[in-house]
Amino acid sequence: MKARVKWVEGALMIGESGSGHCVVMDGPPEHGGRNLGLRPMELLLVGMGGCTEFDVVHILRKSRLEVLGCEVELEAERAEQDPKVFTRIHIHFVVSGRGLTPERVERAIKLSAEKFCSASIMLGATAEITHDFEIRDV
Repeated sequence: MKARVKWVEGALMIGESGSGHCVVMDGPPEHGGRNLGLRPMELLLVGMGGCTEFDVVHILRKSRLEVLGCEVELEAERAEQDPKVFTRIHIHFVVSGRGLTPERVERAIKLSAEKFCSASIMLGATAEITHDFEIRDV
């Protein structure tokens, strides 16, 4: 896997993935930015959310369950001192579909957290990661 990040000006940067997709990152005005994009640490948190959400949906669908929607809400705390690593991350899953059971959703979340989600496992080295979920039958 490869990526490239190019500094534009102030705190503005353009990140490009090896697959050719781009993302804008920027900082707040007090740090020379113009608030035009995600902060790099926000992007890391969003990436973790996408990684675990992909796993959970994939696991549930592989179990032949009808998943019609999934949202992941993340809340993180960071250390006070540099390096300001994540120290706590809470992930709330909202899974909607038909015939979903708490046992199946909980199992999918656990498999993602403990086996499949590389981002969660890496961030778990510095952060306490907790999960909860709700199921919406549609």
